[in-house]
Amino acid sequence: MTAPACAVGRLGPDGPWVGFAPTLDDGYALVVGGTDAGAVRAPADADDLLSLAIAYFEEAMIEPPEELAATHGDIGSLVRHLSVAEPDPSRRRALDEAVDAVDDGLAADVVVGRLTTCLEGGEEPVARLGRRATELLGT
Repeated sequence: MTAPACAVGRLGPDGPWVGFAPTLDDGYALVVGGTDAGAVRAPADADDLLSLAIAYFEEAMIEPPEELAATHGDIGSLVRHLSVAEPDPSRRRALDEAVDAVDDGLAADVVVGRLTTCLEGGEEPVARLGRRATELLGT
């Protein structure tokens, strides 16, 4: 059985939503839902998950379906997972600082700043999520 997904936002007014779900192997999947085909899942890398967390705090997307909406706690767990799983000590320190910012309820711009320093690909988070959704949906 697959874990339920947490949606972060929609990619357009009538577009699919993007979010995440824990996987059986102690990781996370990127989930795209709200389509005629249902939800599609694929393994998520760190930049996918960071992009979701950034989009959540920036409120950069259209609100997701209310019953699936990610909570502050969901995002905190996601960022904590990234920190624990990170093998590089300097990136882990940066992720730990992001975890502290989320847990301490710091201002959204501070949290976004700390999360952004952890991105490796340099791609704008919402653009990345849109690209990944297109790849997963095959459109």
